[in-house]
Amino acid sequence: MPQIEAFRGVRYDLGHVGGLSNVVAPPYDVIGPELQQQLYDLHPNNCVRLILNKDEPGDDDSNNRYTRAAKLLKDWQRDRVLFTEGDPAVYVYHQTYEAGGIEYTRRGFMCRVKLQRFGEGDIHPHEETHGGAKADRLKLWKACKTNMSQIFGLFPDEENEAQELLMDAIATATPLEATDHLGVTNSLWPVTDVATITKLQAIMGGKPTYIADGHHRYETACNYRDEVAEAYAAENGGATLPDDHPANYVLMMCVSMSDPGMLVLPTHRLFRNMPELDSVELVEKLGDSFDHEFGGSGPEEAAAVWGMIDAEQDQGTLALYTAKDQQWTMVTVSEKGRQKMAELSSDHSSDWQGLGVSLLHRLIFENLLDAPSEAAPKYVRSIEEVVQGLTHGDDTGRDLTGQIATGGAFNLAAIVMPATLEHIRQISNHGERMPAKSTYFYPKVLSGLVFNPLQ
Repeated sequence: MPQIEAFRGVRYDLGHVGGLSNVVAPPYDVIGPELQQQLYDLHPNNCVRLILNKDEPGDDDSNNRYTRAAKLLKDWQRDRVLFTEGDPAVYVYHQTYEAGGIEYTRRGFMCRVKLQRFGEGDIHPHEETHGGAKADRLKLWKACKTNMSQIFGLFPDEENEAQELLMDAIATATPLEATDHLGVTNSLWPVTDVATITKLQAIMGGKPTYIADGHHRYETACNYRDEVAEAYAAENGGATLPDDHPANYVLMMCVSMSDPGMLVLPTHRLFRNMPELDSVELVEKLGDSFDHEFGGSGPEEAAAVWGMIDAEQDQGTLALYTAKDQQWTMVTVSEKGRQKMAELSSDHSSDWQGLGVSLLHRLIFENLLDAPSEAAPKYVRSIEEVVQGLTHGDDTGRDLTGQIATGGAFNLAAIVMPATLEHIRQISNHGERMPAKSTYFYPKVLSGLVFNPLQ
């Protein structure tokens, strides 16, 4: 792993806000308009007002959601709603949650991590990114000069040595706790012991880091650092930005790839503006690239279809729904399909070519179905959302820049297996990126637990 550092985090004063549960929020990109309003109503100091402030009539270059966030941040620090840690710390962060009737605890820690451009060091992306989201976050960071949400990074540690060290450090300490809107318990322990931090840095030295979530924010951190460095050079006769300048670092949640609480869930796709197809026409277009089996009828059969796919644990098996005849079709890539995929994706490794999401986007939608450019997918996390979307469409949502977008009926859906942690390691080590939203790491790491000043 690149250089990690303790830092003097900015945190909520619980005497002012009454409890962390009142002021935390999930990452901005999973907050829809309804949840945004719920968080606004929950507490006047909820961090959603910083990470995703509302647009207002009359907004312009000098008065907008970014400038409002910056003003609130300054006001809350002035009024002691937020305070700065007395000593540099790393922040042990555990999340206890339930999935499939089983309780898990994912263990990690937050620290500053020295920035490296992707491809220039030991920090690796695993998914593609979009320019709009990076531009949005850069505007916020330039206004606030603070990381208010952490990157989620994975590192190899087969013996979980780093976490065992930190477990010893917090053994007798009482955590700060916040329960989020999904019922996940988030526990935080600041660790300021210099000896412990030094040992942690030694353990983490030389380990690669794989970005699990927050690719846009990580690339934004690099862009922000470059702008700060350019301004510093202009003001200081061409001098280089000091190595210890906070802009050289980004706030990151670090989790071992061997942590027993790690869970990777699928991200399914709902499409609108696709050519109208029934299941027979779909199979004809897929040709000999896929074997098929017709599943149940109606959106409500999504759960049964997903159960079959999940049981097979085969990246080459997907389910497609055609709204024209309300039919689910199970498809499995054939040998001819793999050969065609290899031809279409000769610039990618066989690991990348075999991913379910790669087959879906490169082979099925881009090639066999010749999807129009306006048929961009809506990404959904749960089977319930698949059923809801196919049954009712959607009225509003957020695009990748955080702006409200309108929607309507979907005429095609895809249920697909998630990439695994081993896929992330293999494909990232090839220097490749998976298609967007190949993975969904549950639960999301919360914003509002600790902020990282960048000046």
